[in-house]
Amino acid sequence: MLTIQSLNQYYGESHTLWDVDLTVPEGACVCLMGRNGVGKTTLLKSIMGLLPIKSGEIQFNNQSLTKAAAEVRARMGIGYVPQGREIFPLLTVEENLRIGLTALGLKQIPARIFELFPVLKQMLRRRGGDLSGGQQQQLAIGRALTLNPKLLILDEPTEGIQPNIVHEIGNIILQLNKEDKITVLLVEQKLPFARRIAQQFVIMDKGRTLAKGTMTNLSDELVQQYLNV
Repeated sequence: MLTIQSLNQYYGESHTLWDVDLTVPEGACVCLMGRNGVGKTTLLKSIMGLLPIKSGEIQFNNQSLTKAAAEVRARMGIGYVPQGREIFPLLTVEENLRIGLTALGLKQIPARIFELFPVLKQMLRRRGGDLSGGQQQQLAIGRALTLNPKLLILDEPTEGIQPNIVHEIGNIILQLNKEDKITVLLVEQKLPFARRIAQQFVIMDKGRTLAKGTMTNLSDELVQQYLNV
């Protein structure tokens, strides 16, 4: 579904991504792993068109994304939940969700969002900034789902969230992947969470993709050498 080949990206004169290769098969949940600062978020932003790339190719469903604007990528069926959630704190829950609808010109918030996140329906009139961290994360995922995405990209969805909500978010991602048939690319630092949710892993270090495989084959050696555990 998503294929990245020989991707290079720069911040000014600093070479941040080096010949990155990544494949996310249709129907899979792939976890992108690595220590802080190795380029994971930069890669996700490059996929979404939020950062320019120097060279390489990004394809989604056999269509090139390399020169496509960010809003075009969203309309093609890629939902993005950024690190830190980035909801609009002064807008209500309903207004935050409706912003996601504008990309496709829709008016009705999909009922599936409230099935997955009933708390959002209860808090439609509450401002986003008044929600707890876990509720804001649910709102951010719900906003991405208004696009009816084929691919959902999540950047550290458990960051700063209490354990019971982390488990709930894990259940939601599993439902989206298994029941709703949404392909998932996930950046996650918590190894138990990643093992529970993802079937495949890709490890990054110093702007490069170094190792990949099935989650059951993630070795202790790789964990100790490249991950924050």
